This record gives sequence, C-alpha cells and structure tokens, in this order.
Amino acid sequence: MTIDPRVDIGHVHLKVSDLDRALAFYCDVLGFDLKQRIADQAAFVAAGDYHHHIGLNTWESAGAGPPPRHTTGLYHVAIRYPDRRTLADALRRVLAAGIAIEGASDHGVSEAIYLRDPDDNGIELYRDRPREDWPRPEGDEHDVAMFSRPLDLKALLEEPPG
Repeated sequence: MTIDPRVDIGHVHLKVSDLDRALAFYCDVLGFDLKQRIADQAAFVAAGDYHHHIGLNTWESAGAGPPPRHTTGLYHVAIRYPDRRTLADALRRVLAAGIAIEGASDHGVSEAIYLRDPDDNGIELYRDRPREDWPRPEGDEHDVAMFSRPLDLKALLEEPPG
C-alpha cells in the first residue's frame, strides 16, 4: 500500500527562542508574509494567501539555545521556489543580510542552497528542475538518478532579478 500521491507537506512549526528575531529572518530576509501573531508566543508566516507555511513558536523554547549537534531531530526545512530566477533573488537577499551559506548543491532534480536560521535550524532554499530534465537511470523512466555536485552560485546570481 502506498500513500496517495496528492498528499503533501502543508506546513512546519519551528521552536524558536526569540520571536522577533525569527520574524526578521523569515519575513525581512526570506520575504514570507506575516499572517498572524500571538503576542510573543507564536507567529504564522506564508508565501501568498495560504494560512501558513511556517509556524514559529516560543511555547517551549523562549530564550533557549539550539539543540546540540549530532542528535536526532529536524535536519532542515526545505523551501521550494518556483523557478531559478526566484531562487537567485532569495540568494541575493540572504547574502545582503550577511547570512552564511553552508553549502550549495546541484542534485540533478533540483538546485539547493543550505543555511541556518537564527535558531540554528537547517534551511534549504531550492528549486526543482522540470520533471522531463530529471536524470534517470539507464532504461528506467520512472526512477531518478539524483546526485550531489557543487552548485555554481556565481552563475545562479547571473539570473536577472525578479
């Protein structure tokens, strides 16, 4: 039995230590819209008119530090951009804010940039290539042959601004 292919991930909730600092990153740097705020306890942000893609809360984490490395938990939240131009725009905003890039990979099916939010949560900013351009194993039109190669950030930044 397999899951219905129409199922998707609707939103993610992140525990943060400082709501204002988190909102500065997700709204001011990445460009999400604030949809609702509950005092200094929680906020909900989205791209467009969706109720929320990311929930940020301090219910169990106000003033706390990040979880220790090399433990289980969230690896990263992946934020998908509709095309290469909008991914390049996001990269420009991240660099202008002085946020360090931890990595950048071409996965064949996608191009991805890795960084951390102010609470040390892993963030992946990426765009999918069109399905017809995905690498496939020899003689297999259904599986994908993903890989990890360095992404040329200079070439990405040459995309015209949106």
